[in-house]
Amino acid sequence: MIASKDDLIRLLKAFSNAFGPPGHEEEIRKLVIEEVRPYSDEVYVDSLGNVIITKRGNSKFPKIMLDAHMDEVGIIVTHIDSKGFIRFHTLGGIDPRSLYAQKVIIKGKKAKIQGFIGAKPPHLMSQEESKKVIGLTDLFIDVGASSKDEVLDMGIEIGSVGTFDTQFKILTQNRVSGKAFDDRVGLVVLVSLFKILKDSDYNLVGNAAVQEEVGLRGARVAAWRIEPDLALALEGTAAGDVPGTPEHLSSTSLGRGPAITIADRSVITHPKILQTLINAAKESS
Repeated sequence: MIASKDDLIRLLKAFSNAFGPPGHEEEIRKLVIEEVRPYSDEVYVDSLGNVIITKRGNSKFPKIMLDAHMDEVGIIVTHIDSKGFIRFHTLGGIDPRSLYAQKVIIKGKKAKIQGFIGAKPPHLMSQEESKKVIGLTDLFIDVGASSKDEVLDMGIEIGSVGTFDTQFKILTQNRVSGKAFDDRVGLVVLVSLFKILKDSDYNLVGNAAVQEEVGLRGARVAAWRIEPDLALALEGTAAGDVPGTPEHLSSTSLGRGPAITIADRSVITHPKILQTLINAAKESS
């Protein structure tokens, strides 16, 4: 059994469009459970919110952990001023320069509220201000309110969270765009592997993790609980084939398949696992 392209697109669209900043993964968690339950022996949600998925196989085989995180980068409300403008901090690694004029959705108590990220208009800036790079403290969110009370009536308060109002789109036959591909693509791979390997002898334990964007919190807790013999993290990385990227930083390119991490700031991949992954990649072209 292999995953069909149509099913992969269907899954990625549903997962990408789902709301799920760190600590608020309820919507994406429900989708993951619905998709993977028929192909697993047990699905369990731990106290932190991780979805732990078990497929039992031959006891002689090692226990393999597959991890992909559910949460996405987002924002959290820190202040609402008297005119109804909202100040915020980021949840996860977001460059403030990429935020200006972005559409966002904030989760209020009553409903999700749309807004736009703004800053002081360029034509009102001093010459000195216009030379500065826009920082997080220069930005605000406008939800169309005229007062703090109006914002509060919408159900938005300090601590409310939000994410980007970006819908999944098919650009060309083999190219798509959307939000939260980090790491909803990893979730698609995780769920698809359980479907493909349902009748295999492998012992698989999947972890759809929470709060990765704020410190790998879900994966740490799950790894202690699962105690795997080996683990694979299904994660996103930057494409190095864009204009302005020097050749020595262009190890990844769109359309060339998955990347294998040799080392990062926290771990060096075991040589045997690394070579096994490389061999598998070569065999599958």
